[in-house]
Parts: sequence; structure tokens; C-alpha cells
Amino acid sequence: MRFFKYHALGNDYIVLNPADFPGWTEPSVEQIRVICHRNFGVGSDGILWGPLPSTKARFGLRIFNPDGSEAEKSGNGLRIFSRYLWDAKLADAPVFTIETPGGVVESEIKDGGALITVEMGRVSFTSTKIPHVGPEREVLNETITALDRTFTYCSATIGNPHCVLPLPEVSADLAHRYGPHLETHPNFPRKTNVQFLQVLDRANIRIEIWERGAGYTLASGSSSSAAAAVARRLGLVDADVTVHMPGGRIGIRIADDYAIRMTGTVNQVADGVMRPELFLVKV
Repeated sequence: MRFFKYHALGNDYIVLNPADFPGWTEPSVEQIRVICHRNFGVGSDGILWGPLPSTKARFGLRIFNPDGSEAEKSGNGLRIFSRYLWDAKLADAPVFTIETPGGVVESEIKDGGALITVEMGRVSFTSTKIPHVGPEREVLNETITALDRTFTYCSATIGNPHCVLPLPEVSADLAHRYGPHLETHPNFPRKTNVQFLQVLDRANIRIEIWERGAGYTLASGSSSSAAAAVARRLGLVDADVTVHMPGGRIGIRIADDYAIRMTGTVNQVADGVMRPELFLVKV
């Protein structure tokens, strides 16, 4: 049972190619949890299950969170999967398309795979698309309460839901304290990813991230895309934005229609073989 591990700015994923897992239609929730576990498994922020057949793109991909739930889209995951396809010589050209449950994206391999650009699709702030409770509207500058604090927030989707909270300053402590409660807030029927956003200037933002189904993460491509789009929609930044995260930086270009072009690094970590006794542990 082969695995391939990569990280994108400290956000690490394990690629499992279905061809290496005869008899598996997909990993079970229990298998996902133990594989991703930092002590009992290989350890990661999620699993990339592919390539899969697709009628809409060159490759298909499913993305699983460490808790066993499925993510519609992941920017870092897409960059990592693109690097894997290139390394494994499954992609025969540096530009190709990938279908996820959150839509089709286009990837471009640069610098031999060290740098990858992904056309992430269009950000929408419309409540029915996110989804967000209440009448159809753009969810901008509304208020939300978690524990002892009320925040002003905006909500967006780029194939997966996001809650963006603009603040004068952000910190990991803030994400750890309020992130879990915002992720599961009843405003979000499918839960949500959470970004604590600080605008540094018109070309730079900083975010701290709490990911749905994964928890605190060092970096996120879809979170970067959503936070940058929200900052742009509020008139706080220009079209080209560098997103600063604990794990590093991602470049975001925002089109007039809020289509996102994301560029960032990917690094190989390891590849190896998982042993059957790994799955004897329940986590």
C-alpha cells in the first residue's frame, strides 16, 4: 500500500493512488483517521485520493480531512496533487485540468514542480452558494458570536465554504480559541473553514486558519483565496495580493469577476509503504 507525502507551506497531504489499492473504492473513515494520525499513522492534514476517472477534466480527485469527512476543494491539496502527477509522470504536459467535488481547476507546473499555479475558480459571496442560512444575499460585514466574543465577518465560497473575520491583529491563539466554535456555527449548514484576517497593506494580508475537519493549519490555498477575495471585495487590497501564513506565503491574483489564480510552492516529504497492521489501531 504505497503512499506519497508532500507539504505545501507546512500543510501536508498524503497521496494515495487507487491503482495501488486494489479492492478499495475509497478509504473508509476509520482508515483515513489512522493514516492521518500523527502518532499511530503516517500523519497528515488530509488524504488525496486519485487520480480518478473524470468526464470533465484530465484527472479526478477526492480530498479527505483527517476526521474522515470529505472536502470539496483544497488549494494546497490541488498543488500537491499536481506535483504528484508530474513526479509520477502521469501528467504528460505542464498544464492540465483536475476535477474535484468543488469544481474543475487548471494547474500549471513551473520550475520542475517546485512552483505550481492553480486557477481556483470564482469566489462567490452569495449565501445560497456558500451555503449560509437566511435569505439570498451577499454575506458581507455581518456579525457572529462565538463564546464570549462577537465578530464582524464575511462569508464566501470557492467550491468550499469560508468564514472570514477581518481584525486589527490575528494570532494562532485566536484561531485555536474561536475556530472550533465558528467552524460548527449554525449559520453554516455544512460547517465552514475559518480565516482570521489582518490587512497589512494593499498588497499584503496575514491570516490564521482553522480548517473544517482538520483544525489549526499552517497554510491553506482555498483559505488564502477566500480571504484575499473578501479583502478585495471590501476595497482593502488591490488585485495582486501576497497572503502571509505561519507556513509561508502564497501569491493570489484576483480578476474582476473574482476568479482566483494562486501560485505557491510544493515540497516532497517522503514515499513508502503502509503495513496492514497500521489498521489494527482504532483512533
